Amino acid sequence: MKLYLVRHGETDWNKERRIQGQADIPLNEFGRNLAKKTAFGLKNVPFAACYSSPLERAVETAQLILGGRDVPIFTDKRIEEMAFGEWEGKCCSKKGWELPESFRAFFHDPEHYEPAPSGESFAQVRARTGDFLLWLAGQKQYQEQNILIATHGAALAGMLNYMKKRPLAEYWGQGVHKNCAVTEAVVSGESFQVLSENKVYYDDEVKPW
Repeated sequence: MKLYLVRHGETDWNKERRIQGQADIPLNEFGRNLAKKTAFGLKNVPFAACYSSPLERAVETAQLILGGRDVPIFTDKRIEEMAFGEWEGKCCSKKGWELPESFRAFFHDPEHYEPAPSGESFAQVRARTGDFLLWLAGQKQYQEQNILIATHGAALAGMLNYMKKRPLAEYWGQGVHKNCAVTEAVVSGESFQVLSENKVYYDDEVKPW
């Protein structure tokens, strides 16, 4: 089984550096354009199925990448974005910072990050995304197939952390992936091998986090 994991396209909240979490924010036009260019880059990959976060920005990204192909899209809450509770919608840019100082651990010290009430820890996100990956690896009908996965920045980082069996302190790995960046991995039994990370099929400028 080969996995193509994609972070969703840009949203207005991405552009404004607002914490999205599980708020259901749609793609903006630039984000849709990135997804369409990614579709062109993946046009020769025959997908058997797509699994997407149920949030609109991920589902629309999947739909645009598949471009009308006869590929089923299933939604799964286990690959939904990290929940931030009362912090969702707050700005985390340097100039517009609206969060507690303790939130800075989110970027630099995931092991000691303390979520807001009703928010999630990094360990919780890694556990649920890892559970999804383990379940997917066991789906016999996909053993020789390509699977598209549409998800989010923190959720995708959690999946990679699980695949690589890295400690929580290294949760971010190479950092937050760009919007519509593609990561490829192969599955053998319950083992995962990451082949490439954070590859984009566009030349537009997307500012890193």
